[in-house]
Amino acid sequence: MPTPDAPTAVATGTEGARATPLRITAIETIPVRAPLAREFRGSYYRMTHRATLVVRLHTADGIIGEAYVGDEDATAAQIEAALRDEITPRVLGLDALATERCWQAAYPATFDILRDRRIGLVGLAALDTAIWDAVGKALGQPLWRLWGGARDTVPMIAIGGYYGEPLGPIEEEVTHCRDVLGMAGMKFKVGGRTPAEDAERVHRARAAAGPDFVLCIDANQGYTVAQAVELARRVADADVRWFEEPVLWHNDRRSLRDVRYLGGIPVCAGQSELSASGCRDLMEAGAIDVCNFDASWSGGPTAWRRAAAVAATYDVQMGHHEEPQVSAHLLASVPHGTYAECFHPDRDPFWWNLVANRPPLVDGNLRLPDAPGLGWELDWDYINRHRLDK
Repeated sequence: MPTPDAPTAVATGTEGARATPLRITAIETIPVRAPLAREFRGSYYRMTHRATLVVRLHTADGIIGEAYVGDEDATAAQIEAALRDEITPRVLGLDALATERCWQAAYPATFDILRDRRIGLVGLAALDTAIWDAVGKALGQPLWRLWGGARDTVPMIAIGGYYGEPLGPIEEEVTHCRDVLGMAGMKFKVGGRTPAEDAERVHRARAAAGPDFVLCIDANQGYTVAQAVELARRVADADVRWFEEPVLWHNDRRSLRDVRYLGGIPVCAGQSELSASGCRDLMEAGAIDVCNFDASWSGGPTAWRRAAAVAATYDVQMGHHEEPQVSAHLLASVPHGTYAECFHPDRDPFWWNLVANRPPLVDGNLRLPDAPGLGWELDWDYINRHRLDK
């Protein structure tokens, strides 16, 4: 497949405000799926492939908003269909600069009660992210600055510690993450074994990492309250930055609160919420210290920024569940942002291969692009090798 044409009109940083609308004329969708080098297992899930949806939003000016969004494999075709058949007809002709109007026009794609609501939400996120990329390009500003510009770098941590040690023994994985990938830290998987067994794994990770390395733990909703509290107490000396999604899903607001109060480790959750109001309820319940709402799963940057505004009123910090291509901009834009997350290249080939101009980390920090919009250049040779519609 040929490489798409580059945008024909991008504002410079000196042009600033724009008086004319940025009319949406077409939306391209390109589904991409790549096999992982091996199977990766968390507490109750397994991954063998990585899937995403590349979106190119065309405007009458020739400015093209370009983004990739999501990590859904089984439902990828449904997400693309929702964006193509339900969302696109609602936004064609609208002004992309009217971001809230576009978001509201697309929101009915989430209303079908007979299907997984996240199908419409990921489709909406794909649209919203591409719209914001076009807006940044039209105004000549990178999104981290346009959204608030709290800083121009974010520390990056890797997600690892998978069961079965697909990346080698814990000690090798942690040191590779620190010394070779240059990460500031790691979010380490727990929740799939007993608290005693997982505590031993966490202590191995901390011993290998040394003291100047961020270590979070993530149970992916794998424990009861009693088990989560037991683990928290067993790793009290491991300098754990936060304990993510420690408890089973069915009573999680109260259960997260109990683990937070009894365990002595800050609690992180929010990635499984579908809305900013769901995150608000976690905060109101006193359940979390860090909210890792996922823009790509739950309606896009517009929705994440709403959650971040609420979090600021509750003195809750913001994280973001993976998706560094958008999360880095969001986290850098607010003063209460924490860490951008990525995977080892074997677990997420897209961040390491699909983004052609990904900068190297410096002292564990990712410097955000100064180019307008998201500022990423996509590798179309890589996309064309893995696209599903060729």
